[in-house]
This record gives sequence, C-alpha cells and structure tokens, in this order.
Amino acid sequence: MGMGGGGASGWQSRRSRRRSAHVMAEINVTPMVDVMLVLLIIFMVAAPMLTAGVPIDLPQTQANAVSQDNKEPITLSVNEKGQVFLGESEIKPEDLVAKLQAVTQARGGMEERIFVRADKRVDYGTVMRVMGRLSGAGFKKVALVTEVDQGG
Repeated sequence: MGMGGGGASGWQSRRSRRRSAHVMAEINVTPMVDVMLVLLIIFMVAAPMLTAGVPIDLPQTQANAVSQDNKEPITLSVNEKGQVFLGESEIKPEDLVAKLQAVTQARGGMEERIFVRADKRVDYGTVMRVMGRLSGAGFKKVALVTEVDQGG
C-alpha cells in the first residue's frame, strides 16, 4: 500500500520539475557581432589594396577628378620598366589593341572608359606609344590617372 500512494505524487513532482527547467530559445548574438567586427576590420584594411594590382608611383597634378559612372573602368598600367599591364596581367604592346577590343566588346563597345596609369619615371615616348595605339584603335574615352598634388 505504501507504494501506491507515493507513485502519484512522485509522478507529479517529476512533471513540475520539467516545466520549471524549460529550454531557453533565444539566440546569443554577441559572438556573431564579434565575428562581424573582425570581418569589417579585415575588409577595411584589404579594400585599398585591391584598387590596383601593379605597383606604380603616379605623378602628382592639380587637375580635377574625372567623374565616374558606376561601371568599373578598364585599367592599363605602364610600370617604370615600360611593361604594359591590362588589369594585373602583363601584355605585349603589339597585343594591346586586340585584347582591349575583345574586352570592350564583351563589356559594352568602344565607348568603354579606359584609365591609363603610368609610373612617373616612365619615358614620355612609351606612354605616348600606348596612347597612340588606343587612339588609333578608335577608343575615345581614355584618361590618364595621376595623384592629387599635396605640395600646393
């Protein structure tokens, strides 16, 4: 008889313990915020390094900045040794027009904007040969890239 009376009350006490120890269903966002802040810092440091792949010491001028549309312009770079780069890949000057025409046809035609970045130690004739090839091929939107003159 002692067992029957204690069984009902024992069952109810176990059931009430389960209800009081409920599972917390909230998300702890603190670790996620920490990870997002670390990623933000990494991207802020890495973003300026992604602008141009070929290291070039640009000349400084007091010219106004060219207005840009939303499309990423095609970038040609000429380093101090006179090597020509399309983006980050080196190309031969005689292959320049053919490769540029292929790229511009895929992106929107001959009206595509082309930026020419040349190291300030490059021979003027080398830059003019590149510009002459672009002009002779029919490219109309060609701009030379410089840095803003900090000297005043």
